Amino acid sequence: MNSTDLSVLKTAVAWLQAGQRVAIATVVQTWGSSPRPIGSWLVIREDGQVAGSVSGGCVEDDLIRRVQSEILPLSKPELVVYGVSQAEAARFGLPCGGTLRLLVEPRPELAILEKLLDAISQHHVLQRVVVVASGQSTLQTLNPSKAPEQTFIFDEQRMVTSYGPRWRMFIIGAGQLSLYVADFALAADFEVIVIDPREEYIEGLQRAEIRFVQGMPDDVLLELGLDPHTAVVALTHDPKLDDMALLEALKSNAFYVGALGSMTNTRKRKERLLQFDLNQEQIDRLHGPVGLAIGALTPPEMAVSIMAEVIAVKYQVTITQNKT
Repeated sequence: MNSTDLSVLKTAVAWLQAGQRVAIATVVQTWGSSPRPIGSWLVIREDGQVAGSVSGGCVEDDLIRRVQSEILPLSKPELVVYGVSQAEAARFGLPCGGTLRLLVEPRPELAILEKLLDAISQHHVLQRVVVVASGQSTLQTLNPSKAPEQTFIFDEQRMVTSYGPRWRMFIIGAGQLSLYVADFALAADFEVIVIDPREEYIEGLQRAEIRFVQGMPDDVLLELGLDPHTAVVALTHDPKLDDMALLEALKSNAFYVGALGSMTNTRKRKERLLQFDLNQEQIDRLHGPVGLAIGALTPPEMAVSIMAEVIAVKYQVTITQNKT
C-alpha cells in the first residue's frame, strides 16, 4: 500500500471514530484514458471534507455534492459513472474521452477498517471483500510469505481489493551515502529505517521522516522483521556490521538485498558468507556491487543508481549489465 492510500484509510478510521458520517469511493472500472488507476479511493466526510483522489481533481467536486445530497442517506453502495458521453468526459476534464466508474460505500464498517489498518501496521497482507448488494465487507488474510499481486476484482456482485504494508527500506549504516539513499527512497514512497550502532552518527540523522534505530543491524532486522515488501541495503563498508545484517536478510523473503563494495570485495564477501549457514542460492540473491552500473562517482549519483536497481527489482524488471 502506498502512503496516499494508507493516509486515506487512517483518515477514514479517524473520522468514523469521531462519530462523523463518511462515504468511501473506489475506482472500479475505467475506459479510455483515466487520471487514476483502478483501486484508487477517497473518503468523503458529511461536511464535504475529503482525503485521497479518484480522478486527480476532475470529478471530486461533483462527487462530493452527490455524496452529500444523494448517497450518504442510502444504506447500500451506489455505482457512479462519469464520462459516459464525449461531452460529459469533456465537462469533467477526463482526458481522451475517458470513463470512470466508482463504487461509493455510504456506510463503511469501522470495525473492518480498524482491523485492516492494524493488520497493515503489522505487515500482514489482506483482501477486503465488499458485497455490493448489502455493503457488508469481510477481511481475508493472504499468504504473508510472498508479496501478492495488486489484485482488484469487481464483478458487479463484489469488490475485492488486496492490501499490503508500505514498501520499506532498511539502510545499514548512517553515513553520507545513506542519507542520499534515504532521500531518494522517501521520494519513491518507501518507509525508511536506518540502522547503526555507532553513537557518532546519531546527530546527523535527526530527521522526522527517517526512523533511526541504534543497535546491531542483525538484531534490529530480526526484531522488526523482514517481508516481501522490504529492501535491505548495507552501506557501512564494515564487514562486522554489513555481513551480519546480510546473513539475516539473505535468509529472509526480502525482495531486495544489496551491499556496497567493489567486485573484489563482493567476491570476498560471498566467500565469507558461504562459511555460515547460507546456501549458494541464498548468496546469489545478493546484489553487489549495489546499484546499476551507470558510472556513478559522487554519493548522490551512487544513490540514484542504488534506487534505480531497487525499483527495477521491485517491479521485476530484468536489467542485464556487467558491473565490472
